[in-house]
Amino acid sequence: MQTVKIGNHIIEKTASLAPMASVADKAMRIMCKKFGAAMVTGEMASAKGLCYSDRKTAELLCTDDFERPMAVQLFGSEPEFMAKAAVIASSYKPDFIDINCGCPVPKVAGNGSGSALMKDIPLLGRIVEAVVKAVDIPVTVKIRKGWDENSVNAVEAAKAAEQSGAAAVAVHARTKNQMYLGRADLDIIALVKQSVKIPVIGNGDVDSAESCKYMYDYTGCDLVMVGRAACGRPWIFSEIRHFLETGEALNPPSAEKQLQIMEEHIRLLCQYKGEYIGMKEARKHTAWYLKGRPGAAKLRNRCGTLSTLLDFEDMLNDIKNSEQ
Repeated sequence: MQTVKIGNHIIEKTASLAPMASVADKAMRIMCKKFGAAMVTGEMASAKGLCYSDRKTAELLCTDDFERPMAVQLFGSEPEFMAKAAVIASSYKPDFIDINCGCPVPKVAGNGSGSALMKDIPLLGRIVEAVVKAVDIPVTVKIRKGWDENSVNAVEAAKAAEQSGAAAVAVHARTKNQMYLGRADLDIIALVKQSVKIPVIGNGDVDSAESCKYMYDYTGCDLVMVGRAACGRPWIFSEIRHFLETGEALNPPSAEKQLQIMEEHIRLLCQYKGEYIGMKEARKHTAWYLKGRPGAAKLRNRCGTLSTLLDFEDMLNDIKNSEQ
């Protein structure tokens, strides 16, 4: 298996887990790691939230040694707050600090953070420089293709990140205005790869082992990042690894095994977050896991009402009985 070096870490060139808000928590990261994710990145945390000692923000940074190599991701628009937050975040012992310059949601981009930094490349550079100077672990940056089709500037952003000391840059190949719709533009990942010397991580539309290999081959990127395709399907990482190693497709887990994986994930959620919050989070995860199964539409409605582990166990038993 080929590898890429980011900072002082050697990472296998299979696939990494993308930093998805309200999804890439510790339970999700551990499940993806169990199936061979090359590295994982946690949910984005507010720099100001950390600096003002917000407990919920700090909880996003809790890591487990099993996850390594892993990154924690920060968002913000002020270099001094980002630097202070990075120091706080580094106390949680992540392997990397990742800077979010790609989130398109209004509550983030509307405040000048996330993908709004694609409209102010000098500020993006100052933020990266401030964070790099503040911590002694590698700093990576996640960017987008640009703000919209009239301002495609991923290459400019990647160069600014590199010049400011970033150890790697991840490129989501859509504009902010696209959100998560439309096709990812793999050409922009290839252009960024040709324009900088630091490792480039490609992100967008990888939903299978074959599409992962295609991204590697087409763009020349150093690592591939998988996001939504891992939701309810953490075994995609083992499928990717197997295909890259052998050129052959790996069959997905059996229907029975998928239920076991789902149960393990939901129990981890409750272990880390408590049953009340864990089961609220479980609603979306169970719907993702059960997508495509017999009676999926009815099951999806039931997933939306889960409140206790007993509710989940009852649903699980009913599924098993109906599929016998």
